[in-house]
Amino acid sequence: MSAGRPSEGAGCITWWGFSPARDLLASGPARHEGHVNVLLVGSGDPRHILKTIASLQNEEHLHVWVIENSMEVVARQLLLLYLALLPQEHMGINEKTEVFLEVFGNCEIRSQTEEILRHAASQLSLSVTETLETVTNPCLNTSLLKFKERDELARLFKLWRQPQSASPSECSAPIVMAKAWDYRVRQHLGTRYDSKKGCFDWDLSMKLHEKGCGIINKQQYVQWRERGLAFEMREGVYQINNPTLLSSRVLSQRGNKVALRGYWGDIVSSPYLSFGIETEDKSLLKTENGQHVKTAQDISLANVQAFFQSLSSRRGCPTTSQLETEAVDPSRQTDRKSIKIKDLMHLNRVSVTFLPMDSLHRLPQKNKYSNFFNTIYFSVSCVHHLSPTMRQIAAPDAVLVVELAKYLLDLNKDQEAGFAEKVLSIAIEAGFEPWHEGKRDDVHAVFIPR
Repeated sequence: MSAGRPSEGAGCITWWGFSPARDLLASGPARHEGHVNVLLVGSGDPRHILKTIASLQNEEHLHVWVIENSMEVVARQLLLLYLALLPQEHMGINEKTEVFLEVFGNCEIRSQTEEILRHAASQLSLSVTETLETVTNPCLNTSLLKFKERDELARLFKLWRQPQSASPSECSAPIVMAKAWDYRVRQHLGTRYDSKKGCFDWDLSMKLHEKGCGIINKQQYVQWRERGLAFEMREGVYQINNPTLLSSRVLSQRGNKVALRGYWGDIVSSPYLSFGIETEDKSLLKTENGQHVKTAQDISLANVQAFFQSLSSRRGCPTTSQLETEAVDPSRQTDRKSIKIKDLMHLNRVSVTFLPMDSLHRLPQKNKYSNFFNTIYFSVSCVHHLSPTMRQIAAPDAVLVVELAKYLLDLNKDQEAGFAEKVLSIAIEAGFEPWHEGKRDDVHAVFIPR
């Protein structure tokens, strides 16, 4: 087991996934080509979207459909996509990569990042509340969400633009993220809190490193476990709440149900899993004297930067060198405060549509989605929603990809294996069978229609 209480480490809301970014078009027997529809269920972050776009061939059309079980996660995905789509003339790729990772994996951010976040929240709020007639950006399509869900998004974006508080009342004391994070650590470790550094080291060396994540550096991992600060790349003070990592959780207090805002996400596995443990550039995995030269932060930076360069080329603009990428005219810095949703990059033949939270079991009832999806992805937290009706919306040559529990550190080996067996039985009952010809993978299970 992890050095803490079972099931508490992963939290009750998925801010980032428990697996590396994956090209979902190359996950099955043959790469899907032409017009491809991908359904993501509970992915938690846009890592698979970015990786899949980066791997697209010139003439391929990609439409990603996203279903999440929380509007707070939808709001954050929209923000991260917004940042990814900022054009180079407004922010160089290096800086954009750093801001993206800072918002993605840090509980506290710099004042410069807060300014960018607030402006983005303002623009996203306008985007979700305007009329349904036109979509402001094909990669930020919320037009199919219910009105109450769009209202909830607007409420969340408003919260991001103002000081955070523990409850809606104006007299409440602002939330201190450091205290919210520490509360989760104490809750998880219990009586072992006083020896927390030993617990952190155990989870890293005996869990993550044993699972092949040796690239995760001890100093960085311990800092994240202590402070919720995964990416510290620029000189600056990280002391402003990252409001995108705050959410509400219903707790019992003196017999009453109370919704309390705080940090309720992962405090064990780390945000390094999404972008920081795999890379196609093997030079970044070089070791000296048995130690990795680079860190998971370095890998994350390289991967996300490569994704953003790919987005720029998809826009029809040639990718540039890092030097050119950073050479943003200082006189244009004020543009960041005036940039609108319409100014974001429009990617050729790529769109992302967010579906209502309860839409998964409604899709088979609509003719439009009959045999529609070429790839269907279920996260580890949503696999219980995989039902036989999914077979109706899967294309004849569809691929089903299910995230496994390898990186849920609260589970022991027997529980991890038991989860994989459960996934297999659920998929078979739903009308799919394992794809055995592919490379054996203990991170994802791949199935094809039976």
